Amino acid sequence: MSQSIIKVDGLSKSFVISHETKAKYNSLGEVITRKAKDIFRGRSSQSGVTSEEFMALNEVSFEINKGDRVGIIGRNGAGKSTLLKVLSRITEPTKGRIDIEGRVASLLEVGTGFHPELTGRENIFLNGAILGMSRAEIRSKFDEIVAFAEVEKFLDTPVKRYSSGMYVRLAFAVAAHLEPEILIVDEVLAVGDAQFQKKCLGKMEDVSNNEGRTVLFVSHNMSTLKALCSSMLYLKNGKVVHQGEVEETIQRYLRENKDVMESGIIPRDFHRKYKTGEAFFTSVMTYDFNNKPQNEFHFGEKIKIVISFDVISKIENSLINILISYNGENVAFLADNNDEIYQPKTFLPGKHQVEIIVNAKFLPFNYSITALMAHYHSGTPIDWVENVYAFSVSTIGVKKGSDYPWGIVHGYTEPNSVWSYPQ
Repeated sequence: MSQSIIKVDGLSKSFVISHETKAKYNSLGEVITRKAKDIFRGRSSQSGVTSEEFMALNEVSFEINKGDRVGIIGRNGAGKSTLLKVLSRITEPTKGRIDIEGRVASLLEVGTGFHPELTGRENIFLNGAILGMSRAEIRSKFDEIVAFAEVEKFLDTPVKRYSSGMYVRLAFAVAAHLEPEILIVDEVLAVGDAQFQKKCLGKMEDVSNNEGRTVLFVSHNMSTLKALCSSMLYLKNGKVVHQGEVEETIQRYLRENKDVMESGIIPRDFHRKYKTGEAFFTSVMTYDFNNKPQNEFHFGEKIKIVISFDVISKIENSLINILISYNGENVAFLADNNDEIYQPKTFLPGKHQVEIIVNAKFLPFNYSITALMAHYHSGTPIDWVENVYAFSVSTIGVKKGSDYPWGIVHGYTEPNSVWSYPQ
């Protein structure tokens, strides 16, 4: 019988949002900032008092068992980060009950739990002490933490001088190795490089499977969630609308957030996996070869993808890639390398569009499109929007006699290939 380690009952968290009103000051800095604004605007700090209550979490209830790896998904503003902060005891709930068995280690944003003036070595011992561990217990894990984080050379450097990637590596290593019963991780892992992300996911799976610890993980990356999690929570408007199996929950989330996927229009506030503000994708759509928007194709029919984007400031040496996925797994990668050697592009401020003819025969499935723009030399993403458009391929052929012949679909694409039968 499974043992419950987290019980949440009727949890709510509200915030009062003030609009040009006299604020309740919490620090000297806030007082000075508010007074300076009042002087600059030439008005009294008493004027224009309006406020409203915002329910970040609204009557949330669920249970999580020991050893579960739970993914938490939802759109921006759904309450994911607020929930993690409440469970981590960083934020007090407005009402409701939370029962947690065991120690909690959380990694919610870069620098969580670290003192910037202390060295990496000192912060490891500080975090261990916060978790209630003795100095001897921390020492027994110390070498393992340092090796995992790969920051040995900078161990006695104040962490305020660390890069964001170094910060995250050490913070995750501390959180994962100091033996908390519950590990809570927000999307902060996206700061690290791909190799370290893979290392972290392996560690989270290991502490869950082999050590019986519980992991709560927030991410917008569906393939990562599928690889790591054993169950999922889906939050919407501050409420849990679904808790269950990974596949089922992802499918429901994608169905209910289909407004962007159906229209292809990407609002500025759409969740970006990465962004620098230099450019924003505004739409991604598929067309037939009569230049008509189409998201349902016959088997064997050629597909054209049209991408529009706004450039805010001049971008030199950039690249654009397209990922086509099925059920969260990438099955096709498209890059602008028709000449085999990629020629980086320069884009001036303004509106731009690119058309991509896909020379691949997609097998019958439902697919989604992810768009990525990045700096060519550094690889730094400029804008990255996941699952922003969906299209499907049916078993009915593009012409008579060309239907897909099998009851089971074998793979995702049928590439061009040359066959020969030597005598």
